[in-house]
Amino acid sequence: MTKKLNIGIILGSTRQGRVSPQVGEWVQSIAEKREDANYEIVDITDFKLPFLGEEDAPGIASWNEKLASLDGFVFIVQEYNHSITGALKNALDLAREAWNNKAAGIVSYGSVGGVRATEHLRGILGELAIADVRTHPALSLFTDFENGTDFQPNDMHVDTVTQMLDQLVSWSTALKTLR
Repeated sequence: MTKKLNIGIILGSTRQGRVSPQVGEWVQSIAEKREDANYEIVDITDFKLPFLGEEDAPGIASWNEKLASLDGFVFIVQEYNHSITGALKNALDLAREAWNNKAAGIVSYGSVGGVRATEHLRGILGELAIADVRTHPALSLFTDFENGTDFQPNDMHVDTVTQMLDQLVSWSTALKTLR
């Protein structure tokens, strides 16, 4: 019997009042109805990561250990100034081998669904040897959030998340053979 995959749902924001936990919990609620992997939320704020180039901190080792224990990722990405958050970029840069030969799905949100941030993230993931899957749920701040803070996703997004998870599990399974 094959051991279940471990998939981390990475919350890509650290700011006060962020909505990424709502989106992450929603993705997790869809994922947990499946039986193909273990899904857990991984909040970068829990690791107290220093900025790249600053003095080493215990959080860096813990961050790398957590990433190494995972077989794939779902990035919850919000668009800031047409890109990803500085906190997510920093978290990506503070690890290297722990990311390699794994797959990722992306769930984004923003005024235009977070698609510009997603395009930036895809380039970074390629450099880290992370294979990102094609299907990409893109959530609108105007139609999927009430007052920009209360997440109320359109039902149509459930199918897109399911398709993204199908691809993520397939790719994560295949890439596990390389590690």
